[in-house]
Amino acid sequence: MHAEPTVAASAGDALRALVARELSPRVIAIDLEAEYPERLLRELGAAGAFAGAEGSDLGSVIDVIAETGRHCLSASFLAWCQTACARYVAMSPNERLRADWLEPVLAARRLAGTGLSNTIKSADGIEAYRLRARRVDGGYVLDGVLPWVSNLGVDHVFATGCPVEGESGLAFVLVDCAQPGFRLVDGARFVALDATRTMACHFNDSFVPDPRVLAHPAQSADYLARIKPGMILAQTGMALGLVDACAALVRQAGRTHSHVNVFLDDQADDLESPLATLRERVAALALALDGDPRAPVIADVVRARLEAGELALRAANAAMLHQGARGYLRHAAAQRRLREAYFIAIVTPAIKHLRKVLASLESGHASAEAAVGAL
Repeated sequence: MHAEPTVAASAGDALRALVARELSPRVIAIDLEAEYPERLLRELGAAGAFAGAEGSDLGSVIDVIAETGRHCLSASFLAWCQTACARYVAMSPNERLRADWLEPVLAARRLAGTGLSNTIKSADGIEAYRLRARRVDGGYVLDGVLPWVSNLGVDHVFATGCPVEGESGLAFVLVDCAQPGFRLVDGARFVALDATRTMACHFNDSFVPDPRVLAHPAQSADYLARIKPGMILAQTGMALGLVDACAALVRQAGRTHSHVNVFLDDQADDLESPLATLRERVAALALALDGDPRAPVIADVVRARLEAGELALRAANAAMLHQGARGYLRHAAAQRRLREAYFIAIVTPAIKHLRKVLASLESGHASAEAAVGAL
C-alpha cells in the first residue's frame, strides 16, 4: 500500500514539471540570444511559486530559485529578483504600499526588479551613492543613474534606496519604470545572464509619491535589518541549483570517461556532499528568518552565501574539466555553467564583499547588527 504524497511533495512535483516544460526547451535561446523568459515568470507567479516571499516560507522561495537554477541561472536570478522585490514590499511599514503592490508582485502580474546593489555597496564604503533624493510635498524627487538593475521593462517596478538631502538615513522607494523623469537605457552586453533585462536607470527630477515609499529615513535602519538577511540567503538558491546541475554533468561524463576523469580533483561525491550540508544549513536559516526576519543569524547567513558562491565556482570548474572538449562547444552546458558560476561569485554581495563583512565581524570591529546595515 503506497502512502499518499504530501502537499509539499505534490507542490514540488508541480514546480519541477512547470519549469521543465517552460524552461528546458528555451535555455540555449535564453543564454545565446538573450531571450527574456517572461512567460516562465508569469506562470510561476500565477501558480503561487513566489507566495512564500511575503515572509512566511522563505524556504519555498529558495526551492523555486534552486529548481530554475538547475536548468538556467538567468531564470534563477530573475526568480530571485521577483521574490526579493516582493519581500521588500512585504516588509515595508507602509500599509498602503503593501495593499497596492504585494499581491500583484507575488503573482507576477507586475514583474519586479531589485535596485539595491549600489545602496548595499555604498552603505559599506565600497562605492559612492549614485542616487540622491530630496523630500517634497507628498513624496521624494530622485536624481542620478543606477548603472545595472535587473528584471526591468517599461511595465516593471523595482526597489531602490538612497540618501535624502538634509536627513539622516535612507529613503527606500518602489520605482515605476513608466513614471515621469525616469528612463531605461539598454546598452551593456554580458558573457552570461544577458537575458535578465539588466539596464541602466536614469532619474531626472523623478517623483515617487508616498504610497510607493517602502521606508522613510527614520524607518530605514530597522527596514534594512528586516530585508537584508532574507535577501542574501535567498541568493543561495542560485548556487544550490547550479551545483546540483554541475554534479550531474560530472556523473554524465563518467559514463564514458571515468577511466581518465578519476584523476581529476573533484568527483560528483565531492560536490554532492557539501551541497547536501549547505542545503540543510540554508533550510534551517530560512526557518529562523520565517520566525523573525531580524533573527540574530546574519553571520551564519553571510557564511552560507559565501560558501554557496565558492562551491558554485568549484562545481562549475569540475563540470568543465570532466566534460572536456565536448563541454567547450558553444551550445554545451558545461561552459555555460562556468560563465554562470562567475555571476554568483560577483553579484552583490560578491565573494570579496562577503569576506570583507566576515573579517569585520570576526575581528570584533562590527556587531552583527551593524553588519546588516553595512551590507
